[in-house]
Amino acid sequence: MWANFEDVRDISFYEQIMRVNYLGSVYCTYYALPFLKKTKGQIVGISSLAGKNGIPKRSGYAASKHAMVGFFDTLRIEVAEHGISVTMIYPDFVATETRKRALGANGKPIGKSSVRESEVMSAEKCAQLIIQAAATRKRELMMTWRGKVGLWVKLIAPGVVDRVAKKAIIEGR
Repeated sequence: MWANFEDVRDISFYEQIMRVNYLGSVYCTYYALPFLKKTKGQIVGISSLAGKNGIPKRSGYAASKHAMVGFFDTLRIEVAEHGISVTMIYPDFVATETRKRALGANGKPIGKSSVRESEVMSAEKCAQLIIQAAATRKRELMMTWRGKVGLWVKLIAPGVVDRVAKKAIIEGR
């Protein structure tokens, strides 16, 4: 999704975003859980910085990622007694084709990226960091300095984080 909420004319595509990002994770986890219990397995949830902070033009996406975070944070507590670990991953912008398929205010793909793809993390680097975090069963991985600093700043000056998020969207990086 890439639109201000006030510009959206049909909110039904919010349900589509929730189905993919949130319910897709819930269903996969539900059906994998018996196997994970037997093997003391691991769940790796791929959220986003939008799962920790509001991001302008991404209200549906951010809501779906917040829902994922709440689900997996709760699940971590519930399944710990079975030896299952839950690792949450929080990428910043990653160079992918995803934004070209992002839905605009009309609910249709916008067909172009609003991000300077050459200036953001490569998909290969992102995957490498995810594998490293999973290998050590890390609780969570905030992938960028902006994300790490943002979490601390949000505790004492949340308005600053809002302004940084807005600037990142405007500048596309």
